[in-house]
Amino acid sequence: MFIFKKLHPLIWNIIIGTMFGRMATSMSIPFLAIYLTKIKGISSSETGMVIAVSAFIGIGTSFFGGYLSDRFGRKIVLYFSIFLWVGVFIGFGAVNSVCGFFIANAMNGFCRSVFEPTSRALLADLTEPKNRLVIFNLRYTAINVGVIFGPILGYYLGSSKSTFPFFIAAGVYMLYGISLVITFNKFHMSVNTEPTRVERVTLKQAFSITRTDKILSWSLIGLILATSGYSQFSSTLPQFLSNTTHFTNGAQLFSILLALNAAVVILVQYPFLKIGKKYSPLLSIIIGNMICSLSLIGFGIAGTIPIWIIMVVVFTFGEVLMFSMTDMFMDSIAKSDLRGTYFGAMGFTQIGSVIGPSLGGFLLDQFGYNHPFLVFGTLCILSSLGVPILLGVKWKLKEDGRGYINENRK
Repeated sequence: MFIFKKLHPLIWNIIIGTMFGRMATSMSIPFLAIYLTKIKGISSSETGMVIAVSAFIGIGTSFFGGYLSDRFGRKIVLYFSIFLWVGVFIGFGAVNSVCGFFIANAMNGFCRSVFEPTSRALLADLTEPKNRLVIFNLRYTAINVGVIFGPILGYYLGSSKSTFPFFIAAGVYMLYGISLVITFNKFHMSVNTEPTRVERVTLKQAFSITRTDKILSWSLIGLILATSGYSQFSSTLPQFLSNTTHFTNGAQLFSILLALNAAVVILVQYPFLKIGKKYSPLLSIIIGNMICSLSLIGFGIAGTIPIWIIMVVVFTFGEVLMFSMTDMFMDSIAKSDLRGTYFGAMGFTQIGSVIGPSLGGFLLDQFGYNHPFLVFGTLCILSSLGVPILLGVKWKLKEDGRGYINENRK
């Protein structure tokens, strides 16, 4: 496509870095729940809290990081967060206590929630409005290319039995950070990565602006509930598969399902995108929420590997419909001079990634690993509550014309 020939080098840097970064993290982070329960003997509830703290820390820091990137510029925020991230992955590999893993994952959430909204805002800065949907989905594709290979590598590197793969992740992110420094220095005259006029807006004012935006507020509530269901794939699901008596090697099955999930994303993402472009981004998110929620019931009744494969494929359809349009939806309702702040506000959706794993771990402790229908059925009910809320947002959007793809929007 002609658009790809005109992309700024920083866009390619972020896309390629995202692919290798996700490959590194997906061969380590998703296996943490298995490692803690199987090797360290930690309860499902405690493990759920360790997994959830990453999202909990990211709730507030994502907004703060997005705001700082608007006020002080994208470059300095990207540098700070990615090199701190390197140290965090080294910490994962070195710690040996529950408290250590809790702190490491908290810092992981901090770095991710500062780096990612800033990088997405930079992608939007460097792209014409009519091409942003393609670029956001190119980034989403890069994520899933990385996740195809990461889990399989993680399994064979023994990620469910040791923390060595975290040192590999540290090396990958170090190279990613160095590449950003080189690219920024080489092409700094061709892009404005310095703060915009939002420097006159204080943090308190930024909070006020986003808080009084009712469409943003209700959208976040709906996305929180949707995310609570989606988060089960990387928290409750690996704990269940690795501890249930239904399978002899649940860790291997989980790595295969992770890779399958990413492969299906790549196969269906752009066909779904062509359909989704004909409608509002929010409609795609609503349908995706419904499918992901119903898939959780499927997890509760799946008894054989072929059924698990089918349910993961269906779950992935819902994931694509939700997350291929989330960035575009946020960009469509954001004020142009507060784009980083709005992308940062998306961090509040990670409340769902706190509620989801915590509740999932609690339900596993209460009902055990041999009653999956009660566990995943309860989680389905919670996640599906996002549908009526997002439908209400969709109705409100019709009144003021926001939230739709507008190629001429500045």
